[in-house]
Amino acid sequence: MQIRSIITQVTQTHREADAPVDPATVVAVAALVCTNPGAGRGRLEDLTELEQLGIDSATRLVTEALAALAAVGVTPDQVRGYGKGAIVGVDGDREHTAAVLHPRFGAPVRAAIGGGADIIPGTKMVAGPGASITMPIGNKDDRWVFDDMDAVSISIPDAPKANEIVIALVLSAGGRPNARVKKP
Repeated sequence: MQIRSIITQVTQTHREADAPVDPATVVAVAALVCTNPGAGRGRLEDLTELEQLGIDSATRLVTEALAALAAVGVTPDQVRGYGKGAIVGVDGDREHTAAVLHPRFGAPVRAAIGGGADIIPGTKMVAGPGASITMPIGNKDDRWVFDDMDAVSISIPDAPKANEIVIALVLSAGGRPNARVKKP
């Protein structure tokens, strides 16, 4: 994996709709920009190299996201929600993002946070530098926990270049700020 840059951000929400959020909700996004090994190669039938990139990037991203959460006092066992996303540059193929995000990305994430029975919701796209991607967040064990249904966006001004891919992971603790929507 040829990484050009790594970006991490943490959002702590202490007030929402002019009401205190106690405890604060915390969302960490870790993203990396790397060379897309499939860029410029047309339609690839063998996506093994991109699947391996999924494992390698997930391992790095979960480490970065957990370090960002630890900096504000959140431990891996407090992670309730997760999400993922990828943007492939225009010399790539949307299927490259699927190969990175789907078959093998989840195992390193689940191992690092101590579980996660449900899917890691994700989104993918083909775009150029500065494109914004919105990633869904869902509860790690039950997709029907409304309090953890949320989303976060990220944009990297100089990525992805045509031959690159942006890969991102979201971890959340505390759910949506002041969540109160219930199932009927």
